[in-house]
Amino acid sequence: MNDGNIIYTFAIWLVPLVVAIVFHEVAHGIVAHYFGDPTAADRGRLTFNPVKHVDPVGTVALPLILAITHAPIFGWAKPVPVRSDRLRNPRVHMMLVALAGPGMNLALAMIAAILLALMPGETFAAVLQGSGGFIADNLFNFLLINVFLAIFNLLPIPPFDGGHVVEGLLPRRLAKRYARLGRFGFPLLLLLLVVLPMLSPNADIVSRIVSPVVTFVAGGMLTLAGMGS
Repeated sequence: MNDGNIIYTFAIWLVPLVVAIVFHEVAHGIVAHYFGDPTAADRGRLTFNPVKHVDPVGTVALPLILAITHAPIFGWAKPVPVRSDRLRNPRVHMMLVALAGPGMNLALAMIAAILLALMPGETFAAVLQGSGGFIADNLFNFLLINVFLAIFNLLPIPPFDGGHVVEGLLPRRLAKRYARLGRFGFPLLLLLLVVLPMLSPNADIVSRIVSPVVTFVAGGMLTLAGMGS
């Protein structure tokens, strides 16, 4: 890969990112529909057409900025609408709906690991050196992005998926108070990803907490796929 070619860099990150976040959102909608909430289906969101899910900031602008600055690339799509009051067992089923997104990402990551393991050994070695070619580079980034999205979304902070799981486990009174934090979702995201790392490297939860877990899980998947660590 030509490190100076920002178009190539953006392409090998944007393609796997869009696929990963679209499948993530569709998984939420499919599981919600299974448990009684057809809202996503009624609004035409149970589709893998990325146009239906693209968020101008989270799917395009932010990944582009991160690619240009050589920062870890991630993003989000427009959330698939889910009405917990239409689920048959709102507390339990909402947790399962929340877990469906990260679960889908981990499944996709494992598929990427298997496909990488099927490639010639020298191809994967080239990927690690940044010169594996468009398909190989996309597969490797697809693995990393999916694992990252799964782990990051499981952080116990509303409105992340992990926040919905915590909400379902808390007593009802505490769950309602906890859910109110969801209105501060975007400011919390900026605080965690931008403000705290600027104030102190020790407060960078991505590099200190999320990234090590991503590296461990991705390495484990490659090992299970037969590639070794």
